[in-house]
Amino acid sequence: MVGLLHHGAVNGVTGSCHELRLPGSGILIDCGLFQGQDKGPTSNALDLAIDFPIDHIRALVVTHVHIDHVGRIPYLLAAGFDGPILCSQPSAIMLPEILEDALKIGFTKDRRLIEKVLDRIRSQLVPLPYGQWHSVIEGDQEALAVRLQRAGHILGSAYVECDARAEGKSECIVFSGDLGAPHSPLLPAPESPEKADRLIIESTYGDKNHEDRETRRYRLKSVLEHALADGGTVLIPAFSIGRTQDLLYEIESLIAEFGGRAIEQAGEASSARGLCWGDLEIVVDSPLAAEFTRIYRDLKPYWDDEARALVSAGRHPLSFEQLTVIGSHESHLNAVEYLARSHRPCVVIAGSGMCAGGRVVNYLKAMLDDERNDVLFVGYQAAGTPGRDILTYGPRGGWVELDGKRYDIRARVHTVGGYSAHAGQEDLLRFVAGIPKPPSEIRIVHGDAGAKAALQVKLQSLAPESQVVIPAG
Repeated sequence: MVGLLHHGAVNGVTGSCHELRLPGSGILIDCGLFQGQDKGPTSNALDLAIDFPIDHIRALVVTHVHIDHVGRIPYLLAAGFDGPILCSQPSAIMLPEILEDALKIGFTKDRRLIEKVLDRIRSQLVPLPYGQWHSVIEGDQEALAVRLQRAGHILGSAYVECDARAEGKSECIVFSGDLGAPHSPLLPAPESPEKADRLIIESTYGDKNHEDRETRRYRLKSVLEHALADGGTVLIPAFSIGRTQDLLYEIESLIAEFGGRAIEQAGEASSARGLCWGDLEIVVDSPLAAEFTRIYRDLKPYWDDEARALVSAGRHPLSFEQLTVIGSHESHLNAVEYLARSHRPCVVIAGSGMCAGGRVVNYLKAMLDDERNDVLFVGYQAAGTPGRDILTYGPRGGWVELDGKRYDIRARVHTVGGYSAHAGQEDLLRFVAGIPKPPSEIRIVHGDAGAKAALQVKLQSLAPESQVVIPAG
């Protein structure tokens, strides 16, 4: 019998870690950090310890390199795991980079120890091409092969098909990982698997749909025009991988389309009267985001047809004239001070995506109380994070606590859901509907309680012959 166990992402949207267990062995799918309320009232090293048996685990399969899917890998190694770490070829390039940053922030400042851990991870990495079966377990009594397929979430993301055989029975089990939304910039949309006897599917946006690309692009344009009209700063808390690159792609397209055209909202009293789109400065203030943007540029073969066509036409969607990258901490502090007192229109993309740390926090402290400024959320904000509080209380003129101090929110707060790297409800339903034969069982994970419940109702209606369950934590 093939068993399924869940070691994370069952009581929330973070900490993804799932186990496929055969009678004598097994594999893990992801091993991520818990974030926000998912991590509980404490967040010390004991909370990160691997608290389940791993002696039988033969391999770890990584769906993508977001920290809530890979952040506990160092702790998995410390617990004794020495098997292969299977992932896509782009993920194999990015995984050491993201874990290096995580180690520096939450593990140790000791450079030699960090390099030792990273060397260990690199030695265990096994990059896999999309669409090819890879044997993990071979035996007379049990066997397991995995195949990665494009998930369209971030560069290198994959869903995992598992062809498992145990006790004379074979079945195909699919782990969705995080699925991307169709028509996202840069990446091809995911296609449904050919077969799934059982499906484990994410539900981050299981209760809502995203705006279409035209609508979200218009709303992004409107927010940026506000910055141009009154000389304010648009702060975009963004994850280093995925959303940052999507936003740069879309902003470059707006600048290319409107070029020297003056903005519509600059009136007689505007301090920025006469400014045009070419005057809007775009700042990426995150060394990690800058590094992953470089990696994205180097991996153009994995881009979709539209993005590659722009490059062929001489455009540079991730490297354009108005883009400035800030590296050093000193330059970061200078930028915060300058933008807080100047009236130069600017867009700042900075980590972290949920405002739970990183350079965006300094910008928020300096700029939240100025109504000239805007905060634009383009991704999911987990309960218990400052990002969720700003999104909830900002429109009411409330406050948020940052590093133990309250800050009033007078800046305008926006959300443009279409830039989320996650599939919306209709996209998730389309993914399941595309499977030729409905799965006998669908397990819903990686979502808040309301999102999972809403998706369960929809999926049960879509596939009445399937058993649709929400695993308990």
